[in-house]
Amino acid sequence: MNLGFLVGFFGVLILSHAAYSTIQYRGLLKIMEEEFSRPPINVILELIIGLALCMWAALTFPGKFLSIHPDSDENRAVSLPDNSDFMIFNHRGRLFPPEIEMKF
Repeated sequence: MNLGFLVGFFGVLILSHAAYSTIQYRGLLKIMEEEFSRPPINVILELIIGLALCMWAALTFPGKFLSIHPDSDENRAVSLPDNSDFMIFNHRGRLFPPEIEMKF
């Protein structure tokens, strides 16, 4: 497993713990019949840390960015052979006339 995956998993665990803590806090406030204004500061800190870890993992886990230029050697789509198996000519576009001559 990659380090980015482990950090992301740990970030998701922290976020889920913050959600669980908030649910418990709201339940406690309902028992004490108090108004919910905001979550406690420790839950807010957990959210910030979990968000930072998840963002870091999302940026590092996927790996290397590939070029999108059509002339690039790394671009797979350019090097694929022409395959007409995926061309579909029997679609609803045939219902429309091919040319519409409109004169104003």
